[in-house]
Amino acid sequence: MKRSIKAAVCTLPALLALLVLAVPAVARQEANVSRKVNATEFKFALPIKSAKTGTVTFMVQNKGKLPHDFKIAGKKSPIIKAGGNTNMKVTFRRKGRYTYICTVPGHAAAGMKGTFIIK
Repeated sequence: MKRSIKAAVCTLPALLALLVLAVPAVARQEANVSRKVNATEFKFALPIKSAKTGTVTFMVQNKGKLPHDFKIAGKKSPIIKAGGNTNMKVTFRRKGRYTYICTVPGHAAAGMKGTFIIK
């Protein structure tokens, strides 16, 4: 009985150390997420409109007939031709509400804009 208690006491610090190292790694994995963005005339569709702080990869698909782009938090995708797509990584360091738009003249005014929330 004494040996099993002694073994448990000796392994507890090692288990706690592993836990301390593993939790930040899991948090980092959760922060690197992808969000799908569908662009059409004249709107964006984001099935999931939020993420935690960290890096988000926006997978932008142009399902419309006109060229579009996607701009958020100071980063802008290239112009995407009809039927095309691109990926854009954006790192969000702070919680908040971030406006996204299409910068093609007149598109944001026609409705190609929205808000993405970082929790």
